[in-house]
Formats: sequence, C-alpha cells, structure tokens
Amino acid sequence: MRSTDHRDLARCNLFAWLCAIALTAPMARGEGLDAAAIGKVAGVEAKTMPDGVVRIGWSRTDVSVTVDGARLDPAAGLGSWAAFQPIEGGAMMMGDTVVFEDEITPALDTALASGLEVTAIHNHFAFDRPRVFFMHLGGHGEPQSLAAGVKSVWDAIRAVRKAHAQPGDRFPGEPAKAGSLDAAALGAILGHEAERQGAVMKVTIPRTGTMHGASIGGSLGLTTWAAFSGSDARASVDGDFIMMAGEVQPVIRALRGAKIHVVALHNHMLDEDPRLFFLHYWGKGSASALARGLRAALDAQGAMDSR
Repeated sequence: MRSTDHRDLARCNLFAWLCAIALTAPMARGEGLDAAAIGKVAGVEAKTMPDGVVRIGWSRTDVSVTVDGARLDPAAGLGSWAAFQPIEGGAMMMGDTVVFEDEITPALDTALASGLEVTAIHNHFAFDRPRVFFMHLGGHGEPQSLAAGVKSVWDAIRAVRKAHAQPGDRFPGEPAKAGSLDAAALGAILGHEAERQGAVMKVTIPRTGTMHGASIGGSLGLTTWAAFSGSDARASVDGDFIMMAGEVQPVIRALRGAKIHVVALHNHMLDEDPRLFFLHYWGKGSASALARGLRAALDAQGAMDSR
C-alpha cells in the first residue's frame, strides 16, 4: 500500500473517531433518558432534543394577560417548561414555571415538598396585567421522580386557578394594623438591635464581600434586613436575605416553615466574590411570631456558614 493510502486511511479513521465522540458526547454523562416515561409521569408530551435533553412544557392559556395594554399571546412568553439532562446516576433538571401572584406560595411549597429546589423568582415584563412571575426550578436524581415533582408544582398551580379563575390581589390573612411595636423585644428575638424609623422597626445585618478587587459591605447593599410595620398583635414584615448559593434552600425552607412568603429570589450584582443572592419576603401576623420565623431563617443560614 502506498504511503499516501496509509495517510488517507489514517485520516478516515481519525474522522470516524471524532464523529463517534461527537455523537456520543451528550450521553457520556449518563444513560439516555426515556422521554416516553418522563412524559407519562408528567402528564404531557416529552420530546428528546438532538443533544439528549428531554423537554416538557405547559403553555399558560388559562389566564388572559395583557402587557403594555395589548393581549400577550402565550407563545410570546407565557410558557412553563422543564428540561432533563442525563448525568451519571440519573438526571439533572432545570425549569421555568409561570406563576401569578397568588400561585407563588403554593407552587413554592409544592416544589419543596417534592424535593425540588427553587433557584429564582422574578418578573419578565412591565405593565403586565395580571402581574406575571417566573419561578425557576432545579433538581437532580431519578428522572421520573423529578418529572413527578414538576407535575406536582403545575398541578398545585392548576388547583389555585380551579378555585379562582382570576388571580387574587392579596395574601390570605388580616393586614397589619397601626399601633406600637416593641423594638427591644424584636431585637432580643433576632439577636440584633431594632432601630425605629418613624412607625417602622428595622433590623439590618451587614455582610462583606469583594468586587473588582475591593472590599464591599453593608453600605453598598450587602445586607440582610427586616422592616416591621403595624402593631405587636398585627404586624407585617418585609425585607431581604443576602445569601451564598448553599444558603438559599435552607433559608427558603425556614421562612416557609414560619409561613413567611418568598416573593422574589435573584442576584443584584455581576462580579462579586463570593456570588451572592437576594431573597425578598413578606409576612403577616404577630410581630413576635414573625421575628421568630426570621430568626429561624438566620439560624439556618448560620448553620450553613459554619460548615
């Protein structure tokens, strides 16, 4: 055989080898996923993408939404979805679920109960009526179990709409009632001084980090804070938790254990170290009960910090 033939054969073998790697790379992380099984559990059609990812979806056609005064077609951004990628030992799931305001808490509670993670809650539009939010979900494990968790979240949302066709305009429970708040008692529960700012009692807990090589802290917005309004018997509380990634799920679980609503979860910065996330919340009830709930979340966060 001529030397050129050997070189041609070598090139063909190399090309075939590279093609084989390209075709099998998506599955190198784990076994291929059974789209039919995932779809059956989720109760919707599941499709396998060219890279081996399996996707399911649900278009929110059940509520009419306007943005900037015009009706928004669901295909223009009202789609809930989840995607499953094969990894060693099962699958990794990521997804985005459309939620209206009165669906946020039921969807979040169901996600947690199903073993899923809630990784973001935020808006995509302005001047939307009713207001639309997006809850990002994550998880890893057995793919059908993950699909069952996603279905449970979507079913919880459907249950809210079955009970009330149109989204509600407030959380359950009595609103705060103007009165006096015991700053000393709130500070004692939270372990941080509560400062009076007019009729509001506010607790601020700074954190430090770095950005662009410079130290940054509370003055630049790196704070966990709580603002209490109303009275000792009927108060409301709102604020932020600033967290590293590993602290997010424990804080969410602690807040929901205290029946404090999570209303947003996102980042505020781009180049900070460590990466920091902000959770915004709202709660109603007695001031002391709300403070104990926040203290439980602070303790859960502290437990992660000490690891």
